[in-house]
Amino acid sequence: MKAIILWICIFLFALGVTPAFSQVIKLGTVAPEGSPWHDTLLEVAQQWKELSNGSVTVRIYAGGVAGDEKDMLRKIRIGQLHATALTSVTLIDIIPDIEALTFPLFIRTDEELDYVMDKLGPEFEARLAKKGFKVLTWSTTGWAHFFTKEPVIGPEDMKKRKLFFWGSDTTYMELLKDSGFNPVGLAITDLLPSLQTGLIDSFAAPPAAALSFQWFALAPHMTDLRWQPLPGTTVVSMKKWNSIPADLRPMLEEAARKAGAKLQKRIRELEQEAITAMKKHGLTVHAVPVQAEQQWEALVREKAYPVFVGPRFSKAMYDNVRVILDECRSRSRQCPPKKY
Repeated sequence: MKAIILWICIFLFALGVTPAFSQVIKLGTVAPEGSPWHDTLLEVAQQWKELSNGSVTVRIYAGGVAGDEKDMLRKIRIGQLHATALTSVTLIDIIPDIEALTFPLFIRTDEELDYVMDKLGPEFEARLAKKGFKVLTWSTTGWAHFFTKEPVIGPEDMKKRKLFFWGSDTTYMELLKDSGFNPVGLAITDLLPSLQTGLIDSFAAPPAAALSFQWFALAPHMTDLRWQPLPGTTVVSMKKWNSIPADLRPMLEEAARKAGAKLQKRIRELEQEAITAMKKHGLTVHAVPVQAEQQWEALVREKAYPVFVGPRFSKAMYDNVRVILDECRSRSRQCPPKKY
């Protein structure tokens, strides 16, 4: 029998044919089916199948069926999943310094975020690689805005609300409580039912997500303040990535990067489209006067800065981002000067 197998291999080699390679990549995401994030993953899956002549298949578990982001991260580490799309909320568990990008009211525009990521993206990718993750693409879920059951303009208004808090970050929770807010720690998959039961009556999320998940219907007031950007990434375990033939990897990565760049552009277009669509279905957008914005900025400066900068992510990274922002703002009118 061994001799027969050997002769078959020799015969195939002589014909220039190699035994078929097949790899299934199980990818989880909280993004619901039909959302732009899910559509992009489907596009990547199709391109990978074509580029690999069917040898690389991406199996997508959407809508949180594989759990919350932290659950999926754990499943990757034990081999039940191989890849996932992560927001910065979960990325900080792997590389804490990325939280400097989402520090409230620090980065203020799309142009600033792009400029910072161009400078720091390779460093973050190298750090993720050391932790066992290959970055396939960077993207975004948009800019977090406050959505509430009743109008919220300044911090005092938010203190009357029951605010959804993603996860169980005790330090962040205590900061919010000490500042007079009422955070309720939950998984992202529990947000909608918690709005329905009244356990919470407010949350922070990008408009496109609020529309895609239909959360806004139960919190029909949006504060017109870009609280923080929410960059994200799609990663695959380095072990799984390295199991794909080396000649295929550059093509697969390029396809994923292009799809991510297209998604980035689409999400930014969708922000205003989503707001317009939600306004047609009852959403009220509340402008934030300069005085109220200054109150939010003072809150961040006085309460959040001492808790975040240093204890949670390095001051060196914060200062690095600040230098990059100053450079961006000095070069472009699209990067406005820092307000404080």
